[in-house]
Amino acid sequence: MSKVFDVAVEVTQQAGDELLRWWDRLEKKDVSSKSASRDLVTAADLAAEKLIFKRLQEAFPEDGFLGEETGAQDLEAEHVWVVDPLDGTNNFVHRLPMFAVSIARVSRGVPSVGVVYLPRLQETFSAERGQGATLNGKAIQVSSTTQLADAMLATGFPYRRHLLVDNNLENFNRLFLQQRGVRRMGSAACDLAYVACGRLDAYWELHLSAYDVAAGGLLVREAGGVVDTIVPGGDWISGANILAGPPKLVECLRAELRKGRGDDYPPLGDR
Repeated sequence: MSKVFDVAVEVTQQAGDELLRWWDRLEKKDVSSKSASRDLVTAADLAAEKLIFKRLQEAFPEDGFLGEETGAQDLEAEHVWVVDPLDGTNNFVHRLPMFAVSIARVSRGVPSVGVVYLPRLQETFSAERGQGATLNGKAIQVSSTTQLADAMLATGFPYRRHLLVDNNLENFNRLFLQQRGVRRMGSAACDLAYVACGRLDAYWELHLSAYDVAAGGLLVREAGGVVDTIVPGGDWISGANILAGPPKLVECLRAELRKGRGDDYPPLGDR
């Protein structure tokens, strides 16, 4: 593995340690909502992203940066770090352990390094393009499930679901009767990491951003899975929807999600 990979793992774990310093210590003044949405941000998110930005800027001063909380810097650079310092903020605020630090290095539009760290569970999922994916240093791979009837799926719903026509509820209702189970972890990074190691069979979601999926998507691909959009061949990193899992199961899932839909569903770019 490269120096870039080693730094990414180290920084991700340091950010996780920062989150744990805030665990169960947040006060009301430390939590706020983003504009009028249900999307929370905490002092922990901000502290972790500040740490990540400082460390990555010191190690790779020519790289760009896209963080969920602090925005964009030098997005035209050859390499851009795409960071969610706390994916699953609502879980964190409610003291649920399913939250993660998600860091990816995207090189010319393609993830080259990805790390997802679940601090409360002490699980580090990591991948470098062409080198496979690991959980705490041990190789992982996606499940061998091929049929929806045998599948444990995962999905999520947008914070603005009360304002969106495509809020994923119709998809959930259709698939609910066809699979073994559906889980809603509350963190896209956790969902994708669990697909990569076979704990979940496949995952779909709408209305996402690059920092939600860049690292986790690389994990799935390096673990032998497929990552794509509902309409095949789209930009799953920034195209606002994603499918991930074993190839045959992804095709079954796609067929259900596209029933009665046009090729422009869901609307790309809608957050």
